[in-house]
Amino acid sequence: MTTRIDRRMAKLKTEGRPALVTYFMGGDPDYATSLAIMKSLPGAGSDIIELGMPFSDPMADGPAIQAAGLRALKAGQTLHRTLDMARDFRAGDDETPIVLMGYYNPIYIYGVERFLADAKAAGIDGLIVVDLPPEMDEELCIPALKAGVNFIRLATPTTDDRRLPKVLQNTSGFVYYVSMTGITGSALADTAKVAEAVTRIKAHTDLPVCVGFGVKTAEQARTIGASADGVVVGTAIVNAVANVIDPKGGVTADPAEAVATLVSGLAQGVRSARLAPAE
Repeated sequence: MTTRIDRRMAKLKTEGRPALVTYFMGGDPDYATSLAIMKSLPGAGSDIIELGMPFSDPMADGPAIQAAGLRALKAGQTLHRTLDMARDFRAGDDETPIVLMGYYNPIYIYGVERFLADAKAAGIDGLIVVDLPPEMDEELCIPALKAGVNFIRLATPTTDDRRLPKVLQNTSGFVYYVSMTGITGSALADTAKVAEAVTRIKAHTDLPVCVGFGVKTAEQARTIGASADGVVVGTAIVNAVANVIDPKGGVTADPAEAVATLVSGLAQGVRSARLAPAE
């Protein structure tokens, strides 16, 4: 199968630059505002969009993304409405890849077969489900691949060379390297170690390797992008939304504009981290 993710990553490889992958929480602070944020991302320089599925009990998210998820749930966001958001986005953009990111519980409750059919119809290209290990591939990963949806796996600093082949076994689209142990929003990892990790992963796979957790600035994006095929930014974007929400839940500025300004700067950083052009 070939998805929008595959086509986008191949295109960027020929251009000799890494991808900017941007995460935001679906439904934060409300549906309409969140959709406006999503629509602003490609024009600001995002190459791939990670659409967060809010969940009440996240295990890998730091305080900022946890708070965003709770705001979204309080505003009435559900998995069904998150798929609606992707569908609404697709009405004006059929090119930008969309990856749903979150936890398995809402998908399990929705029903795997129904979820995959609805996700595919909504224009979803890939899934990142952080709490499903390779040993549970029959649960969602294999059905997703059969449905034509990439299943993107996380690798971490503790994923050693014995474990890595198992992690990569059914991974497609790209490999998401979590640059540190811990939760989202932590400090940026040692960039030299990140480069070493990317090289090690690439020895086991031909898939692009995107690096996330901790990237907040254009300079950090440029540094990470020098060795990685993609740079993932999430917490900084979620914070840009939170920073324009007052204590009573009202907005003090346009969240979509705040996100677009941040992403534009990050995109400049990524685009200055020129990778060697493909031969």
